[in-house]
Amino acid sequence: MLRWVVPVCLCLSGAAFAQETTPGPRLVQEEVRIPAAGGSYSIAATILRPEGEGPFGAVILNHGTPGSASGRARESSELLLNPAAEFARRGYAVVMPLRRGFGATGGEFAEDPGSCANPDYHKGEQAAADDVMAAYDYARALPYVDGRRMILAGQSAGGMVSMVTAGTRSPQGLVAVLSFAAGRGGNPDFRPGVPCAIEPVAQLLESVGKSVKVPVLLHYAENDLYFNAHTSRLWYERFAAAGGRAEYVLQPAFGRDGHYIFSETLGVRYWLPAVERFLGRHGIPFERVDADE
Repeated sequence: MLRWVVPVCLCLSGAAFAQETTPGPRLVQEEVRIPAAGGSYSIAATILRPEGEGPFGAVILNHGTPGSASGRARESSELLLNPAAEFARRGYAVVMPLRRGFGATGGEFAEDPGSCANPDYHKGEQAAADDVMAAYDYARALPYVDGRRMILAGQSAGGMVSMVTAGTRSPQGLVAVLSFAAGRGGNPDFRPGVPCAIEPVAQLLESVGKSVKVPVLLHYAENDLYFNAHTSRLWYERFAAAGGRAEYVLQPAFGRDGHYIFSETLGVRYWLPAVERFLGRHGIPFERVDADE
């Protein structure tokens, strides 16, 4: 296990961090391997948490899915360190797992749904959920984590698997799901804003909407080049109609492609207030921790 301490205020530039003048708790970053499937394989993960004994809530923060094998090989938790720091500043240990077939975890890509003409999203999402649950169970067992205050979160495909995991695995201690630009099948180079399998994704969300027991935030931007507003609202409506307690937020256009509002450094000014309001409405602690606390 690698462990080091970084300043609370993180500005990501490549792999480097810089300290701002704003005070706050120091953050500890660790690189770990998490056993899965009874130890038959392991997944690489990064943990970012406040320094101290806790107990902290925990966020399992899940990455998206690049369309190419080379893109999946380059996947890294560094891409989510800035948003992870926002949760850590507010008293959460953030665990960022790399699922099978991605980055340092390597191995075979386990969540391929098949052809866009006839995708099997149920099979692919269950494979992804296996890895997410391995990270979830690992986080709950950490000595500094309050296992009664767990959040599943993710961007793009990571948002989808967060919802699927909540609906199909009924994780103990789960209090909320935060789903940013969630979806599958998007290809902005081919059909900007219009994914290839809208109805199969809607059906998947219907199936899990019946069993998700915690509030879910679905957050999108107007200019998402993977999933346009019409599509994301349809998915939300199908999930909610099935029984999911969901809130839908459509932010104004962000940058060239609003799909990346969550991971981009400047995007925090847009998504963070929505998360604060959402968690506040549901009585889930989410207040910034000062350095002297």
